[in-house]
Amino acid sequence: MAKYSKKAAEKVEKVMHEMKEGKLRSGRSGKKVTSRKQAIAIGLSEARAAGAKVPKKKTVVKKSAVKKTVTKKKAAKKSR
Repeated sequence: MAKYSKKAAEKVEKVMHEMKEGKLRSGRSGKKVTSRKQAIAIGLSEARAAGAKVPKKKTVVKKSAVKKTVTKKKAAKKSR
């Protein structure tokens, strides 16, 4: 089964053409996008907003959450 829909592929293709023409701008700052990866990310974001089938964004585990679990394990070992 395909991860990305045809609609998502078309959005990314359109955005890549814009980037190559020098017309693609980033959101808030409005600076010209030169990075290929950033252009793809913009295309996928637009596809998500349009309701196309695109996998969810990967989330990053915060260091504080990891730190808490490590300290809990150490505390449990000391209490034994």
